[in-house]
Amino acid sequence: MIAAVLKYISVYLLSAVKFFGGPLVGLTMGVSFWATLGLTIAGMMTSVVLFSLIGSAVHDRYVARQRAKNKPMFSKKNRRIVSVWKRFGMSGIAFLTPVLFTPIVGTVLATVLGVSKSRILLHMLWSAVFWGFAVTLTLYKLSHLPFLQFLQK
Repeated sequence: MIAAVLKYISVYLLSAVKFFGGPLVGLTMGVSFWATLGLTIAGMMTSVVLFSLIGSAVHDRYVARQRAKNKPMFSKKNRRIVSVWKRFGMSGIAFLTPVLFTPIVGTVLATVLGVSKSRILLHMLWSAVFWGFAVTLTLYKLSHLPFLQFLQK
């Protein structure tokens, strides 16, 4: 019983920090497809809710640390993020959050860019459902391949 609960908690917590980790752990630990999908979405959305509430404070602390280290405000990475924002808006940030960013970074980024909490939640939800389904389905369908067999042992 405790082992099963720990499996579910592992999928949930890893998805909250690094989105792709959830489906991998779910497959590895033998969690069902639907449970893995649900826990992956729930994990990401927990991070989104939490960090949309405290995102500005996290950003302010980061900026203060960067200034203390005398690092430039606009790096190549920052410029790319701003160009994605200008071109695609919140939809682009939400779409790329599970792939390029973590749920934490994507949410803080959206918060810093001035997006309302309701828009952040809506866009991150559809992104979590889309990417959660795509990644989980792909992993579970390809689990018979040799390069994924070692994960299930």
